[in-house]
Amino acid sequence: MPGLARALSKLGRCSRSRAVVLVREGRVKLNGRVRRDPETPVDLECDEIAIDDAPVAAAERVYVMLNKPRGLVTTAADELGRDTVYSCFDDPAMKRLPAVGRLDKASEGILLFTNDNAWANAITDPATHVDKTYHVHVAALADDALIARLVEGVSDEGARLNVKRASILRRGEKNSWLEIVLDEGRNRHIRRLLAAFDVEVLRLVRIAIGPLRLGDLRKGSWRRLTDAEVRALHAP
Repeated sequence: MPGLARALSKLGRCSRSRAVVLVREGRVKLNGRVRRDPETPVDLECDEIAIDDAPVAAAERVYVMLNKPRGLVTTAADELGRDTVYSCFDDPAMKRLPAVGRLDKASEGILLFTNDNAWANAITDPATHVDKTYHVHVAALADDALIARLVEGVSDEGARLNVKRASILRRGEKNSWLEIVLDEGRNRHIRRLLAAFDVEVLRLVRIAIGPLRLGDLRKGSWRRLTDAEVRALHAP
């Protein structure tokens, strides 16, 4: 059985860390009694939970895809006052959905949001190796040697950076487009890896997470995922 804090998270009421705070503050009751131990076992099928005496029921699971534009940061509130990805949502309810992972300010493409913490964790956990596919515009004429180096990887700041797969989509006179697939990602993974080979990234677009592709969703627009799409991304 899950602990009380984890149960609140599974019910979609808040993050697990926030649930720990609520429990320790004495704001959570289990079967009518205040419990201050976040690890108190809970049977989700029969136990009754309340926060501030308001019964807790499972929240509707919401799964959303956004085509993130360049120039937005992936956070609910930015201490520097920069525009965030939540400015793309016209539905106030969407502004409370946590993002599944993140894209840096200069990157674009598919970004997921959900209140289903277990589903989100299954996507972002490195152990699950869910592929993320990117189209990357670089200021270099890519060749097979560069592709081989990207797969082999480098050590950077104590971390091993490499890609699962890479290929050349097309080449111009001075620039190239690459398709790069990661099955785990570190902060600014692709940019740091290419920088190690003195290759400048001009544009970086995430086009897919697992089997879920960006498709024709317009930049700055969002939509709910279908049930089939949710299941395809290994929902528990």
